[in-house]
Amino acid sequence: MSKKITMQQIANYLGVSKFVVSKALSGKGGVSDHTKERVIEAASQLGYFSQKNAYMKPNRVESNTRTQVTGKQSVLVLMPNIRFQTKESLYWGRILDGVSAELEQRGIGMVILSEQSIDHFTQFINLDGILGIIGVGEISSTMLLEIHRLGMTMVLVDHEDYLIPADSIFVDNYEATYRLTKQLIGTGHSAISFVGNAQFSRSFYDRFLGYRAAMEEQGHRLQKNDGDKLTFNSCVEHSFLDIEGFESEQFAQQLKHWITKQKAMPTAIVCGNDAIALGAVQMLQGIGIKVPEQISVSGFDNIEDSYRQSPALTTVHVPKETLGKKAVERLLNRLATPDEPIVKILLKSELIYRDSTAAARE
Repeated sequence: MSKKITMQQIANYLGVSKFVVSKALSGKGGVSDHTKERVIEAASQLGYFSQKNAYMKPNRVESNTRTQVTGKQSVLVLMPNIRFQTKESLYWGRILDGVSAELEQRGIGMVILSEQSIDHFTQFINLDGILGIIGVGEISSTMLLEIHRLGMTMVLVDHEDYLIPADSIFVDNYEATYRLTKQLIGTGHSAISFVGNAQFSRSFYDRFLGYRAAMEEQGHRLQKNDGDKLTFNSCVEHSFLDIEGFESEQFAQQLKHWITKQKAMPTAIVCGNDAIALGAVQMLQGIGIKVPEQISVSGFDNIEDSYRQSPALTTVHVPKETLGKKAVERLLNRLATPDEPIVKILLKSELIYRDSTAAARE
């Protein structure tokens, strides 16, 4: 049996005093935010929080501005308003709808927090009235570590953090993009490019990996040339375009420059999500390149706008409302069986073939 991790061991690991570690883990003042973050991160890495009775509740000051929930009959939904994660989003908003519908059906209330601020979390939310937490989208490690330190039961949707032992819910991004890329290959495409920032999120990275696996099965090997550009041998000049942002005005010029400077254009583009794909189609049409006659374009997510444009977008349907509902189910299961192993749930997705992709031209 492994030995218990103590505060002194954490202090020795960081080169600070046990007193500093104690104050940081208890949530008391007198320790800088940077030091507190280092202590919590080290404690998580060393396995301190996985021990029973390791959590230390912070002192709370009662406030009339705090959300008052009684009887532990509400779930806190944490969805920081960053990187297009808003209730109005055609993607994130639908996940939130699924969470809301499932909680309402079970007679459980919902409190939404869009601030990525620990002060808002610990001072203005009455944690005594919260059953557990569902995190939707990207959330900072600092915030997740604070929630973990408090001992709150948490489930993450479309996000994970290797420092935090929490259940997570994803669509199977890797498998879906792998199948989509294989389908393009099967219809004669070999010069296929991926457009999107693979480091943007875990989902984007898995989508890139699925694309890469399908390409490598066809004998294309990923290599670096022209500086740090990623390229498949025997393929287009730059097989991977790392763009910033989702809005077309943010990457349209970058994509246009990338397309027009190619010695041989790709015959198909696999985009990180629908927003990027829609912007790509608009840009291509704007410079006289026909979709899909000259370049096939695919997206991911199946947001409403994907079928409203012409041509309608080939994409991957993400069951967004189901992701939200499954998060509620997982949270309640975790509360009922807290000692079960941490799980990562992957939902299968459906490929939707529309008019933006076609067989490769001869």
